[in-house]
Amino acid sequence: MRSSTNKSVLTKKSQVTLPKQIRDFLGVKAGERISFVIEDNTVKIVPIKSKLEENFGKVKPIQKPEDFKQIREFVEQKIVQEAANEI
Repeated sequence: MRSSTNKSVLTKKSQVTLPKQIRDFLGVKAGERISFVIEDNTVKIVPIKSKLEENFGKVKPIQKPEDFKQIREFVEQKIVQEAANEI
């Protein structure tokens, strides 16, 4: 892996902006969640992907054609549950 140095400033509220090159490398966008991991005197930034995104397409449909309205309602309900659990 190529090493590079990117700098940012810590604000009065202890916030920091991730440089674009780092955001692109991690594949994260505004509003997405990240995790900070401390290992061997180093802090690593790790993107947190949605469980729905991780498992998209892994389950074969029970019936065809799929009822997309029902699927959408189910997915929206799961997103709300997942968001409520992360608060």
